[in-house]
Amino acid sequence: MLSPLDFLKDLLNPDLGFLPKALVIAVMSSIVCGVIGCYVVLRGMAFIGDAVAHAVFPGLAVAFVIQGNLVLGGAVAGVLTAILVAVFSQNRRIKEDSIIGVFFVAAFALGIVVISRAPGYAGSLQQFLFGSITGIPDEDIYTVAITGMILMLVVFLFHKEFVAVTLDRETARSTGVPVFALDLVLYVMVAVAIVISIQTIGNILVLALLITPAAAARLLTDRLGVMMLLAPVIGGSSALLGLYLSWSLDLPVGGVIVLVATAVFLIAWFFAPRHGLLMAYLRRRAVPIEGESDDERDPLTDASARDLIGTRS
Repeated sequence: MLSPLDFLKDLLNPDLGFLPKALVIAVMSSIVCGVIGCYVVLRGMAFIGDAVAHAVFPGLAVAFVIQGNLVLGGAVAGVLTAILVAVFSQNRRIKEDSIIGVFFVAAFALGIVVISRAPGYAGSLQQFLFGSITGIPDEDIYTVAITGMILMLVVFLFHKEFVAVTLDRETARSTGVPVFALDLVLYVMVAVAIVISIQTIGNILVLALLITPAAAARLLTDRLGVMMLLAPVIGGSSALLGLYLSWSLDLPVGGVIVLVATAVFLIAWFFAPRHGLLMAYLRRRAVPIEGESDDERDPLTDASARDLIGTRS
């Protein structure tokens, strides 16, 4: 196994130019997914994240066939499908998860059909599904960096509104918050965050980058601000360590990054200071203090949308 110093030498080796590119894209996309993933976890949108990962596939396939930009192609497909879901979901006779299942699976099927017409179909499909650290063009680094900064700007501008809609949709709507527009923006953000991550981690595993770091951060803190700082740190660190391990042991980079992030989640699940399994066991064994209740309330979900909107500047 390579030492960290040897890995650093490989990163600086001009003959291995694809390696630092993969590291930069993996870390940047992990940070972006960590932030966006906080909203996904709080809203219970994991299924939407998985569906968006399928939805971007036809755009990637079309971009590959016409030799275009993969990130741009995937973003267009994901955004269009997200808009369709947001619009059709307004009909309350059919639940949102059913609408998602119809459109996103159809989009993935379309991608399979499109890419089957391209030369080298099998190899291309494997790269899309499982990721690859080779062949990343320089322009993709700039695309991911610029896209990530735009997403972070949107988070900064609409954070209170996103949280308000997440915690109490009806209260948010009654205070004049444009719930439908915010749903649409969040769907689009999820789609774009997934697109910029597919290059290294692949279409199948990309959901883990969106969910796992945010879920681990959720266990480690009761404060949303801290959660949104911890999640990208966990995601970026998982990408760095995962790439190092995959390069040292000659293993698939996407799979290793996901396993590292999952290991962090499991550590948090068992040993988190307040919500870990170990602390819950110790609390049950301890003699209850008079006046305390074993029924802990979650400060994140206790906040009201009206209070959040009332503090909007």
